[in-house]
Amino acid sequence: MNDANTTMDGQALAEAARDAMFESDHCSKSLGMEVLSVAAGRASMRMTVRRDMLNGHGTCHGGMIFSLADSCFAFACNSRNQRAVAMSCVIDFIKPAREGDVLTAAAREVSLVGRNGIYDIAVSNGDGEQVAQFRGKSLVIPGSVGGG
Repeated sequence: MNDANTTMDGQALAEAARDAMFESDHCSKSLGMEVLSVAAGRASMRMTVRRDMLNGHGTCHGGMIFSLADSCFAFACNSRNQRAVAMSCVIDFIKPAREGDVLTAAAREVSLVGRNGIYDIAVSNGDGEQVAQFRGKSLVIPGSVGGG
């Protein structure tokens, strides 16, 4: 952790990292995602399924659900204002999402040992039904995200 990080509490660091990352996150913004909350090792995000996100079956394209979970993963694993990148990710699709569904992704840190983290992200629809389960593995790299 850099010296500036030691002067901020965990919540302030998570919020500073969120603000710095979201400012430059053109992909998440273009998909209509919003960050609902962040804390050390945690994040939640929301996205409404639009018509341009539907696949040939008329359901939400899996890549859109993956993108929501992946963005949520990024905010959780960077929440300590240390730069972290994905090493690997896997997703299991449980239930289709449909146009107009409001999807919420909730990330929680399972493990952070040295530079390696493991995060589980549950994606649910507006009825609270789980749509997908995502697991991401992260690697902390040199540098900070911003704000401290």
